[in-house]
Amino acid sequence: MAGKLYLCATPIGNLEDITFRVIRTLKEVDLIGAEDTRHSIKLLNHFEINTPMTSYHEFNKYDKAKFLVNEMLAGKNIALITDAGTPGISDPGEELVRQCFEAGIEVSSLPGPAACITALTMSGQVTRRFAFEAFLPSDKKERATILEELKSETRTMIIYEAPHRLVKTLTELQKTLGGNRGITLCKKLTKIHEKARKSTIDQLIFEFKNETPRGEYVLVVEGKSFEAIRQEAMDNFNEMTLEEHMAMYENQGIDRKSAMKMVAKDRGVSKRDIYSELNVN
Repeated sequence: MAGKLYLCATPIGNLEDITFRVIRTLKEVDLIGAEDTRHSIKLLNHFEINTPMTSYHEFNKYDKAKFLVNEMLAGKNIALITDAGTPGISDPGEELVRQCFEAGIEVSSLPGPAACITALTMSGQVTRRFAFEAFLPSDKKERATILEELKSETRTMIIYEAPHRLVKTLTELQKTLGGNRGITLCKKLTKIHEKARKSTIDQLIFEFKNETPRGEYVLVVEGKSFEAIRQEAMDNFNEMTLEEHMAMYENQGIDRKSAMKMVAKDRGVSKRDIYSELNVN
C-alpha cells in the first residue's frame, strides 16, 4: 500500500505558531523533506522530533521528487516542510505535489502560517478579493509583462520582496500603478518587532531615501478602483467625436436609438443630451 505526502506548515517567525497536528505528523512520518536541513534541524530539535530528514529544494526538485515518490509508492509516509510557512506556496513543493498526483499518491495539507495571508489580514487593505504574485520574475521581459497586467488589477495585490530589491520594485510599481496608490509594507511577521506600514507608494519611496530596508518584506498593494476604470473608459470615449462614437455602435448593426443610449452611458450624460447634440450638428 502506497504511503502519503503531508505538506506541513511551519512557523514564519514565532515558533508558537506551529500546530499540534504538524508536530505529531512530523514525529510519525518515515521521512521529512526539508528545503534546508541545516535550518530545519533547529525546529525539529526544539520540538524533540527525531525523524530523518532529506533535502528537497529548488535545485534538486525534479530528481528528488521522483525519489520521494518512489519512497511513497514503496509504502513510506513523507512530510514536506519549507524554511518558513506553507509548502507549495512560492516554493518547490509544487513540483512534488504534481508528481504525487501523477503517481496516484494521496496528498494532505496541514494548515498553518503563510506570510501572504498574515500580511493581508493585518494590512488595512481590502481582503475580500486578492491576487498573490509572490516574488516578481527576475527576467526583464516577463517582469514587464506581469507589471503591465497588474496595471489594471482590481484585486488587492500581494508581492514578496527582498530588502536589497525593495526600492527598485517600489519604483517600478510607482511607474506602473501611480505613486498615490495605497500600499501596506509588512516585515518581521509574527516576530517581536513585527511591523505593518500603511502608506502610498510615493511616500514609501521618499522614506527609504533615508532608511535602509532590512528583512524580508510583504507588499500589500491596493487594487485599481472600479471608479478609476470607469473614468478612464469615459475619458477614452470623450476623445472620440460624437459621430465616431455613434458609428462605433451602428457599424455593429445596432439601431440608432439604442446606439444613442449606449453612447450616453459611455459618456456619463443623458440620452437627451446626445440626441440634442446630434440634431444640432
